Amino acid sequence: MPEQREEFREAAIEAISDMAQHLPLDCELLVVACRPGKKDFDLVLPSPEANLNNALDALRRQGLSIDGDNAYKSDLLDSIVGAMAFGVQNRNAPPAGHWGQRFWDIGREERALAEELLAALQAARDLWGDYLPPGNSNAMKAMKLVDAAIAKSTQ
Repeated sequence: MPEQREEFREAAIEAISDMAQHLPLDCELLVVACRPGKKDFDLVLPSPEANLNNALDALRRQGLSIDGDNAYKSDLLDSIVGAMAFGVQNRNAPPAGHWGQRFWDIGREERALAEELLAALQAARDLWGDYLPPGNSNAMKAMKLVDAAIAKSTQ
């Protein structure tokens, strides 16, 4: 298989220069070969001026969807979820200017909001918990919900 891949690579490199001569000057050319579900034949050959991000944009314009299953999307979403989780934990902040910073910030903001809500519930429990009127089932139900939320948040 490596020999067949290498033969194709050499032929494609020769063909790229021939094809590029027929393109407008501001166009970019990439040749991509892949075997679905396997990476043994993955080959991406850009012309010298080509930008892979522009190729991805072109594929999206042709209908490439975020609904399909692919490793790139899966890895990207795992990174986003990880950045948010680290933000919640206030650990491993991304470097300044990194694209993951906004997701880390979302995690921090959500954690701060949760901590504020927990503090408010604990204050309500401390203030009113022992002074519920006897027989007020709605107040008792509400306080049980408060107790459950506090217990869940502090475990």
